[in-house]
Amino acid sequence: MIELDNDLQSRQHAREQVRKAKQAQALLATFSQQQIDAIVKHVAGEAAHHAEVLAKMAAEETGFGNWQDKVLKNRFASLRVYDAIKDMKTVGIIHDDPVQKVMDVGVPLGVICALVPSTNPTSTVIYKTLIALKAGNAIIFSPHPGARQCSWKTIEIVKRAAEAAGAPPGCVDAIHQLTLDATSELMHSKDVSLILATGGEAMVRAAYASGTPTISGGPGNGPAFIERSANIPRAVQDIITSKTFDNGVICASEQSIIVERCIYDEVQRELEIQGAYFMNESEAAQMAGLLLRPNGTINPKTVGKTALSLSQMAGFSVPASTRVLIARQSTVSPQNPYSREKLCPVLGLYVEEDWKAACHRVVELLTNEGLGHTLVIHTSNQDVIRQFCLEKPVNRILINTPAALGGIGATTNIAPALTLGCGAQGGGSSSDNVGPMNLLNIRKVGYGVRTIDELRTPASQSAPQPDSVAPEPHLNRSILEDVRFNAAAPAVESACADDRFALATGGERDINEQNVERVIRQVLERLGK
Repeated sequence: MIELDNDLQSRQHAREQVRKAKQAQALLATFSQQQIDAIVKHVAGEAAHHAEVLAKMAAEETGFGNWQDKVLKNRFASLRVYDAIKDMKTVGIIHDDPVQKVMDVGVPLGVICALVPSTNPTSTVIYKTLIALKAGNAIIFSPHPGARQCSWKTIEIVKRAAEAAGAPPGCVDAIHQLTLDATSELMHSKDVSLILATGGEAMVRAAYASGTPTISGGPGNGPAFIERSANIPRAVQDIITSKTFDNGVICASEQSIIVERCIYDEVQRELEIQGAYFMNESEAAQMAGLLLRPNGTINPKTVGKTALSLSQMAGFSVPASTRVLIARQSTVSPQNPYSREKLCPVLGLYVEEDWKAACHRVVELLTNEGLGHTLVIHTSNQDVIRQFCLEKPVNRILINTPAALGGIGATTNIAPALTLGCGAQGGGSSSDNVGPMNLLNIRKVGYGVRTIDELRTPASQSAPQPDSVAPEPHLNRSILEDVRFNAAAPAVESACADDRFALATGGERDINEQNVERVIRQVLERLGK
């Protein structure tokens, strides 16, 4: 008997998982909305119940972030996401407009391949399971090798919960032989309808290159602009809260601060009061050498570490109360880590003359990295907000909130999600906070409402005419001659009395045409015509 090597075994294993998922999804597609909703509700409840256990596993296995914040993320991914999607219609006729005579029918995509990042391994599994099942799809996970144990544990919990609530076995599963060949097999399978990719840039590129439709997140490099009208203590608190949440591993978190020069001294004082440490030139250079690897990619050893740990790794000391590390900057380039995504509590800081100069710096930073993702503005000036919203190349603009939590929809009413699309600007297929409606095809049903003869009607007969003042209608003589003044009609009697007509009951008399026309107009007005 020929024994297959590990790569071939992993490919075969991936094919088998897809086969089972396809069969399970065919059955799931026959379920009613009530059945689907019951499954989703049970999965969300079970995931929330295990939020702390899974958080501790993820923190221990990956070394990223802290378990306390991961508990919040797990609960967000289960309870908050569920609350947002529970009432969505995703099965059968999801919209019916009898007036326009159109209907929308929700059609599941089929089998979804889900890539899981090491930065958010448990919360991503929970979230993707809920939105996939809500749309009637099966889902197969490919965990990151650096977070395999906590990911598999999470997958096992949501899988059992789904099946306990009636989902066909195989609707939720994962590959258990984690090789590049197995993941490639998933992504290239003709029976996989969509890749839902969250992870490193190389893996996302590979997903798009597979030829299978893909929805992805992307690298964030969100600037935080503090405008002169901002509540500075609150703005600083929001930025530090965001940048230290799970030690900065959420891609929507701030990567740099931009400050108007007229408020810089106040901002700097407030940053220092709230735990920021401003690195000197030598320390900033040491930290820069640590943040990026020689090939220009993020050094994984820095991801999700505290400010104290990072300073020790870089070779300098900071006060024990330090929460974030800041480097004053004036340049933007791919070689400058302070102008790029840093998945740890380190920030670049730029000082600009006014909000217009800040606009240019924001665009420069986003063009360098993070197009289509997120930026945050701290201001009370509505004109500044409007200008930023109209011009900046991102799909999430957050106002006066921590970006990491606002971008995912925790502190804002943006749709709650852990896959944040960057749209065409960022090289992606969607700009949404991805949810169940992104995982459906919408079948359109339209009734015939006009004939081909109507379509052939000359444009001059059907096109709207330019607005003009309508001439006052003129009452022609035939109408006047047909008018009978009857004293029994109160409106006529009143109008005639006003005009000093003496009307005989049921009688007629010769009257002046102009007076008749005037009386008729008064009657019509009083009758509300």
